[in-house]
Formats: sequence, C-alpha cells, structure tokens
Amino acid sequence: MKKNRGKENIHRDYFMYFCQNFSTMYRTHNCGELRLKDAGKQVVLSGWIQRSRDLGGMTFIDLRDRYGITQLVFNMDQDASLCEEARKLGREDVVRIDGAVRERSNKNKNLPTGDIEIEVRAIEVLNRSELPPFTIEEDTDGGEEIRMKYRYLDLRREPLKKNLILRHRLAQKVRHYLDIADFLEIETPALIKSSPEGARDFVVPSRIHKHQFYALPQSPQIFKQLLMISGFDKYFQLVKCFRDEDLRADRQPEFTQIDCEMSFVEREDVLNLFEGLIVYLLDAILQIKYNGVFPRMTYREALERYGTDKPDIRFGLEITDLTAEAGGKGFRVFDTAEYIGGICVPECAGYSRKQLDQLTEFVKRPQIAAGGMVYVKFQEDGSVKSSVDKFFSVDELKGWGERAGAKKGDLLLILSGEKSRTLFALSELRLEMANRLGLRKKGKYAPLWVVDFPLLEWNEDENRYQAMHHPFTSPLPEDVSLLENHPEQVRANAYDLVINGVEIGGGSIRIHDSALQDRMLKLLGFSDEETVSQFGFLLEALRYGAPPHGGIAFGLDRLAALFGNTESIRDYIAFPKNNAGRDMMADAPNFISQKQLDELNLRFRE
Repeated sequence: MKKNRGKENIHRDYFMYFCQNFSTMYRTHNCGELRLKDAGKQVVLSGWIQRSRDLGGMTFIDLRDRYGITQLVFNMDQDASLCEEARKLGREDVVRIDGAVRERSNKNKNLPTGDIEIEVRAIEVLNRSELPPFTIEEDTDGGEEIRMKYRYLDLRREPLKKNLILRHRLAQKVRHYLDIADFLEIETPALIKSSPEGARDFVVPSRIHKHQFYALPQSPQIFKQLLMISGFDKYFQLVKCFRDEDLRADRQPEFTQIDCEMSFVEREDVLNLFEGLIVYLLDAILQIKYNGVFPRMTYREALERYGTDKPDIRFGLEITDLTAEAGGKGFRVFDTAEYIGGICVPECAGYSRKQLDQLTEFVKRPQIAAGGMVYVKFQEDGSVKSSVDKFFSVDELKGWGERAGAKKGDLLLILSGEKSRTLFALSELRLEMANRLGLRKKGKYAPLWVVDFPLLEWNEDENRYQAMHHPFTSPLPEDVSLLENHPEQVRANAYDLVINGVEIGGGSIRIHDSALQDRMLKLLGFSDEETVSQFGFLLEALRYGAPPHGGIAFGLDRLAALFGNTESIRDYIAFPKNNAGRDMMADAPNFISQKQLDELNLRFRE
C-alpha cells in the first residue's frame, strides 16, 4: 500500500463557483447550520414543519430539513396576519421563510441551533401535507408494517437519516482506502448466466431469446476472476447482489457487497490488507483505535469452543466437551449421546428453578431443538446441586466442574445429543446467557479471522459433495493430494471475518490452474458437458495465463448495522423488503400483464 500518496484535494474554485451561482430563492442556509455568530443576518430557509406551539401572543415552529432543526418565531403584536397564517400550518407542510437570526432567550442545549431562532418576516407555503399516518419523530408511534408502506416518510425521521448517512460515510471511506491501495473500481454485469451452486438465483426471462433466462448475480465471482486474468490486479466494486433465500434480520433478497480481488497474493496478503481496512473504518467512522492484530482461529476450533463458525468473542462462556467425563455412567440420555457439552456461567449458582426452566424451554424451541438441559450448581458453601444428582455422585459432578473450570458460585449448563446439533444449541444458549448477563457490550468491537474451513460438505439429498463456499475456492496446497481419496479431509484456503458474532466478510484464494479446477468440478459431480455449459468460458480463460489470485467480499449492509449498533440491516437500506421479501410500499412482487407474458413466451401452469 502506498503510504506517501496522500489525499487528493478537491479544487476549491469549483466549489466556490457552485456556491456563488447557486440560487438562493429557496434557502441561503440549511436548518442545521446557523449559530449565535449569525445573529442579525437576513436568511432564507426552506423545509418541513416538524411541530408547532401556539403560546397566545407568539407561535413557535420547528423547521426541519436533512441537516437539522431551526426554531421559527411569529409575534402577534408585530404581524398578526403572519402569525395567523403560521397557526394554520400543519405537520410536514413544506414552507419557505424569510427572516432575521436572533439570540434565543430560552436556549435548547439539545439542538446545535438551540442558541438562535428566526424572527420570521415572510412565509410561503410550497406544498401542503396530508396528516401523516404516524408521527415523524425519533420515537414514532408507527409499527414496522405501516412505516415500511410509507418508507419515504419513515426516512424523514432522525434515526433512519443517521443510518443512511453512516452507510454513505462507510462507502466513501472504503473507496478512499482502496483507492490509496491502487484498487480500481470496475463494474460487472447484472444480467448473467444462472449457476447451479449456492443459493437459488433470481432469474430474468429474455424476450429476444425464446425460452432462455438471465440470472441476477449472487456475487460477481467469475467476473472478478476474469478481471484478474485480464491483468487488472486490484479490483473492487460496491455491487448489488441477489439471492433467493429465506430471510431474517441480517438478510435481504438484494444486498450490497464490498467486492474485492487481488492478483499475485497469498492468504496472508489478503488478511493483512483488509484487516487494515477494518482498523481504518473503526478509526475514521467511530473514532475507535484498535491496537494489535486480529486473532485467528480455525473453523474446527471455533466449533469446539463456541459451537459456531462466527463466534462472538467479546465474552468467554466457552463450551467444554464433557463426553468422556459424563458418558457411559448409566444415565441413558448421556450414554446414547454422540456428544455432551457444557457451559460454565460464573456467579449464577443462585439461579432459581423458574429461571432454569426458562432456559430449558429456550433450548427446546423448534429453531434450536435440544431435547432438554441438565444443570449443576456449585454452591458458595461448597455443596453441589444438580438436576441429575440421583444418577451421578458428588465427586463425578465435581469432576465435570473441574473440567469446565467451575468455581464456587458458578452454574454449569449441559446439553447432549448428535454433535453438530448439540454444538449449535450450545452456541445459542451461550448467546442467550450473555444477553441475560449483559456481556454483549454495545460499542465494543471484537474482530476475528476464522480460517481453514472444510473445502466440501456432503449433500444428503443429492448424495454428493458440494462446495462449502463456491467451486472456485482453492484447497490448501498441502491438502490437494487428498482430493480424490479423502475429500472430507481437504481444507479450503478460505477465510471469514467475524465481528461480534456477525460474519462481516468472507473470501478465499482461488483456483488459478485449469487442471485443478477441472478436478474440483469433477469431484462436485459435474459431467464434462455440464462443466463446459456452466463454466466453459472461465476454464478456457484459465488456460491463457491466469495469475495466482484471491479476494474477499464484505457485506456493506451488515457492516453499517454493526457500526450503528443494531441488528437489522433493513434500517440501513433506503427501500428494503420485509421478512417475506415484499416491498410494502411499491407492492412488489406483483403480476404482469398478459401482453408482457406473451412477449416473454411465458404462461402459468396451475
């Protein structure tokens, strides 16, 4: 990365030319910039009526625009007709006012403009507003569904405005960092060929090519690899991607990736450069100085210690394997289990039966589906109490505690069953306990690289292996020899960046050798015909001198939500879809006309 390049200065003459020639018909200032030093100035402001207060001889109005709020004052003694006109204004009416800035007698320390007000001398109604369906305030009375339907009104609220500004600042800082590092921003196509791997595609029928379809890209994966083959050794793009998958708070059918690719790099080069990006963003956006390097953890270690490949490491509560200590002792639930794991919760031995029953119901929920929960309390007086103490001796229970690092006053929570399912349940229980104990501190950021994922996973339904990431991920060089005979042991040269339990980005070193790529596709069950049909142009390109290359993609929406300390990415997207994938405002998806269906050679089948 070039350290001495510095920032490029915008030519100030162009900006001054704009300011001098910009029409002041509607405003000389915005509603967030006037201060006490501006007292006495004649100004023109335009904006929306936030609220109005009639105090008999005087009327006060808060005028709002994107930049803030300025108080307007109308005096009945000075201009009765103007004051009467102001009293007829309603919330969200759009107005233009002329007036003079003066010092405010009852200052508002909560507003940047709280030291001044505008003594209005003329007002023009630019547009009347109907009564909004909910109050446009920081704390609104509108439910999510009604606010989604009237999203353009919801976006006027301060929290949503701040979220979109945060997203904008993130995007600009990302572009700045990557530009300094010599990356080129290059667009890739939005209409591409459908791919059989990964999530379901959104498909687009072609009018010109009868019975044929485009797909919307789940990511620009193949195209960014082609750019590396083309010689553009550092590419990035803030790109819209599309996946037809089940939705939740951190998923949308369309989302934005910070997509990056580099040539002549190894994994260490990628991790170091993009670790630097996150450190830079924490400093530039949140003024948080991160010292040291991001910790790294293998996929296997993350599952064993936290039950998930995206652990929140802001707190402990790590999982302990108790299979050897608790199994085979005559307690059927444990004896028939593949895996027994526990979480030691400090200073919670005083949990009541009601609280423990609540935790048991939590892990039994369908989305977790644990069979039940066993607890052991290590009391302050040295005694031990457990829900299974009639099956195990005190010494055996103490042995579990020693294994899990329990001390007096601690609580040990234990789940058992099939290993992968039990680890998942323990990871959910761990997060639940952290929430109850206030351990997931907002404003604290704990990044982590997770590496060495399995290259492949077994698909029971299709009775074949499939790529855990995508078919172009390179295996670790030392594992290539295992591909055909021991594919389950092959590790991917892949990496995910996790922050506070959220997968923020992921990527890999790619396969740049056409023969290795062909082996990989055969292992995934593609016939020669399917390989040529689906990936022929990439395989052909790899034969023309492809450089070693790798990259990463970050979720811009998730990154914005993380920096904004909220869970839902919808609050950082101007016009999002709801949990059912529907645009409540535009009422999409919707039906198209028979004429359009005929043009596309489509008909519905009952």
